[in-house]
Amino acid sequence: MQAYTPRSRDRHSYQLAECTCLSRTPPRRRQRSASDHLLLPLLKTGDHALVLNEECFEALNDLAASVYADLQEVAALYYLYLSHCLESPLPASFMGPLMSLLFSPHPDVQKTTCLSLVNLLVKRNVCEELAFEMGVLPPLLEIVQAGDPGARCHACACVTMLASSESNSDALVSEGVIPLLVLAKSFDPQVQQNAAWVLLNLTQSVRSRRVLCRAGAVPVLVVLLQCADSRVQFYGCSALLHLAADPEHHARLLHIGERYLLKALLTLMASPVSKNACQACKCLEMLCRNVAVQDQLLELDCVRPLKTLLSSPVLQCVQSALILLSALATHPAFHEVLVSEGVCDLMGPMLRRHGSSCDVILHSCASVLSLGGSCLGRQALMESECLPGLLQALVSPGTPVEALIRLTSCLHRLMSFEALQSHLSIMMTSEEVLRLVKSSGPNGNLQLTYNCIAILSTLQMNGQVIGLLRPHYRLLMGIIVSLFKNQELKFQHLGITALCNLIQDADFRAVLSGSELETEVLRLSERTEETRQLLSLTGIPPASPQEP
Repeated sequence: MQAYTPRSRDRHSYQLAECTCLSRTPPRRRQRSASDHLLLPLLKTGDHALVLNEECFEALNDLAASVYADLQEVAALYYLYLSHCLESPLPASFMGPLMSLLFSPHPDVQKTTCLSLVNLLVKRNVCEELAFEMGVLPPLLEIVQAGDPGARCHACACVTMLASSESNSDALVSEGVIPLLVLAKSFDPQVQQNAAWVLLNLTQSVRSRRVLCRAGAVPVLVVLLQCADSRVQFYGCSALLHLAADPEHHARLLHIGERYLLKALLTLMASPVSKNACQACKCLEMLCRNVAVQDQLLELDCVRPLKTLLSSPVLQCVQSALILLSALATHPAFHEVLVSEGVCDLMGPMLRRHGSSCDVILHSCASVLSLGGSCLGRQALMESECLPGLLQALVSPGTPVEALIRLTSCLHRLMSFEALQSHLSIMMTSEEVLRLVKSSGPNGNLQLTYNCIAILSTLQMNGQVIGLLRPHYRLLMGIIVSLFKNQELKFQHLGITALCNLIQDADFRAVLSGSELETEVLRLSERTEETRQLLSLTGIPPASPQEP
């Protein structure tokens, strides 16, 4: 009797593996033949005529059922090839081998197969309903939970695609969302992170957001804000931000007792991770559109973490804080708190640090205008470094045109208040006046020209202002002529207002005499009665009627 040795054991194991009696797996020789003689040549030559024939299907079926990773990988690569070159729907029968590959224990096979399925879904070669009916969700969720990092990424994308189908919504709640919510509460950090990322992706569409809310996702997402993993915090907060963008979900978001969500977001605003603090600010800004939330934030001392972010050297943090500040400042109830907490004092240094950022200027101007609407706010603006910060942004060479338009519009509106008009007139220096004059040039932006001339025409013509304007009289006269020639009445009327302001100086009247501007004034006085009455304020006598 032959002794049993390791060599004989290996031989018997190989024979068992090749035998079809004990397993439904096709023999390795047949699988290798399918790989070598059918699929590999197709992958090399790219013969599109053969990609969906019966022989290919049989080969894919054999290879997908193999226990060998290299043969499964050939089948997975072939599906990847199909996902790139296929221009028609994939026959339903070809989903069978793909399903077998999704259950593969080999990471590379999982990754390639999931990527193939993503491509097929995106290109509509496979409809979401068919994929769902074939049962792709369970293996995808298994990969999300314990797969290779690359495979997990593609599996998450597949689940997101499946959620975009309205017919899958109800089934997705029981088969997809609920298991994902369970995974999101896992004690395994990697599993929790993957589940949170899929939930974030599911909040991208309106339909999926409704599915999530019906499935009870809100409390789970709120708990994620307090997770020790900063990435999970970010995914949870970003998902909540998408939900907060729809007012229909506000009731669910705020239903959790003791203002739990608002407290968690305010805590996250103090996170050392900048992107998390930014997302928390944006989420609060969305919720702040709800009147009930405004009152609750006022009671929760939301200004303290806001001030910290406004003082941050990180531009993204400042921008997010300003978005929230501009929303809060629109509510008069917040004015006293914002002023007493010294928010206006922080805006001056902030504008000096980040004055070249368009977003910083846009949101700063919105906040300043809102605060300027109350006596308390105007007083705070005059006593703080906020207005000097705005003027410094005005003269900064790096300030974009869009920001300059908003900034000059803000300054002009502030000067409609008598106290601020006097204050800004005193604050003006030769540098700011020069920037306003140069920005008013006829070849520049028309709205910017309007704003700059509107500011100059509002300045109180005291000795200091007259001294600043005198070097620019001839240039200003040319700009006023171009305003008179504009067909829009608002530009013509602005030119008249500017002329009325400048003509208070005797030196300007001397330069005006016999100039093109004076001729244009006489011509303009002949247009309408309204224009004639406005021009009478300049003191220039109207043109004498010509003899017939």
